[in-house]
Amino acid sequence: MMKTVGLSLALAALVVGAGVAVAQAPSPAAQTPAAKPAAPARSDFVSGYLPRGAAPNSLAFIPAPPAPGSASQARDDAMAKAARALKGTPRWDQATEDANLKFPRAADTFACAMGVEISPETTPRLYTLLRRTLTDAGLATYPSKTKYQRQRPFVVKGGDICTPEADAGLRKDGSYPSGHSAVGWAWALILAEAEPDHQDAILARGRAFMQSRVVCNVHWISDTEAGAMVGSAVVVRLNDDPVFRADLDAAKAEIAAARAAGHAPTRDCKAEAAALPAEPTSAP
Repeated sequence: MMKTVGLSLALAALVVGAGVAVAQAPSPAAQTPAAKPAAPARSDFVSGYLPRGAAPNSLAFIPAPPAPGSASQARDDAMAKAARALKGTPRWDQATEDANLKFPRAADTFACAMGVEISPETTPRLYTLLRRTLTDAGLATYPSKTKYQRQRPFVVKGGDICTPEADAGLRKDGSYPSGHSAVGWAWALILAEAEPDHQDAILARGRAFMQSRVVCNVHWISDTEAGAMVGSAVVVRLNDDPVFRADLDAAKAEIAAARAAGHAPTRDCKAEAAALPAEPTSAP
């Protein structure tokens, strides 16, 4: 199993490190649809499509996290307890896999749902699109993460997590909203648009990807739901960007070509399908 780092911590390194790759991304007017893919940045992340100030401000449209003692927090507690019971099951293994946002492995997260391989060789424009939108969606969670600094389930309730190597960093990083969920749901919406014939399976996989954060004991269910709101807002904004639209159109053609050439997913899709139905559903 490949090691992973917290999404927010890796993006933080990108933001505060040399170059401020995302914050200083050029405006759409300065780019053309034929622009070359962004150069790799620190922590395996690349510049997003959205220039400085263009990303949705999550503080403006998501609510504050559930208050202690509230019905919403009771729901979070119940879901977290149910999730901890999945440790050691195939669903836990799948959640551990979903925690890994390092490329090239992360590129084919939705490959089984789409029924086609996603890789830098078979779908290069789509591959770059996924990398760039990961940055856009992840960074959009920062205003709320910074403000609320919500503690994660394993900090509050104890229990193991899928990525113990990231324990120390996750304890210092705000739980609300979930950056992984913002990315996963943004990807689901983008890929559903790119491959509408498989949109139901893609959206179901996006939901399962978010649920993996609860299974891993690193996010409350309300974190993931808020993350999905952020991811949706980012995709709305991205659809106004001409470079993103050009890459999405190119991605549609790549997917069709890869399917016609018989490039099947390299993941174990049978194992994934068997693992994903096992989700925590308990609620008060």
